Amino acid sequence: MNDDHPVRFSVDYPDRELDRLTTAFRIFAVIPIAIVLATIGGYRSGGGVGTGSGTTVIAVGGTGLLFLPPLLMILFRQKYPRWWFDWNLELLRFTNRVGVYVALMDDRYPSTDEQQSVHLDFSYPDAHQGLNRWLPLVKWFLAIPHYVVLFFLYVGLLFVVIGAWFAILFTGRYPRGLFDYVEGVIRWHNRVLGYAFILVTDGYPPFRLRP
Repeated sequence: MNDDHPVRFSVDYPDRELDRLTTAFRIFAVIPIAIVLATIGGYRSGGGVGTGSGTTVIAVGGTGLLFLPPLLMILFRQKYPRWWFDWNLELLRFTNRVGVYVALMDDRYPSTDEQQSVHLDFSYPDAHQGLNRWLPLVKWFLAIPHYVVLFFLYVGLLFVVIGAWFAILFTGRYPRGLFDYVEGVIRWHNRVLGYAFILVTDGYPPFRLRP
């Protein structure tokens, strides 16, 4: 992935015919893995970022992506415990695999642990040297312009996925232009999460869909 932002995301384009049957009934096929995901990250004890094809839960404590515990550790100890980082990274990867499946970008059933066609990565931060200890208090607020833009991008994504659904049913292919748009919106969403909620970077997310 040739991505110059700390949060790197891409999806392998399926240059082949996609399964039309599972595409037609994707909304039902995803139910079992969605239930699994909900048992891991679906308990809402804090706030949430809900967008388009899925919802990423930001948990103050308990399940979901950890937000408040890393914030407090960065603020008072200038540390980001490695196992909290690994939890957030792996849960976000799993969430993205499910989201990509819902968006029809891959017809392989989402794995709970294998990478498959979805590539998401960000480096473990040096909380003492690489992160501002006070910035996590306001990152969620500074990201407000992104929430507004993402709202409209996900409205567009809904229509794009519907268009892709028809295209796959009739041709077996996901139009590349539509695929790139969906990939770009999800990439944008992940960058905002990495900055404002997972707190792995102080680099403000760029206003762009491309890498």
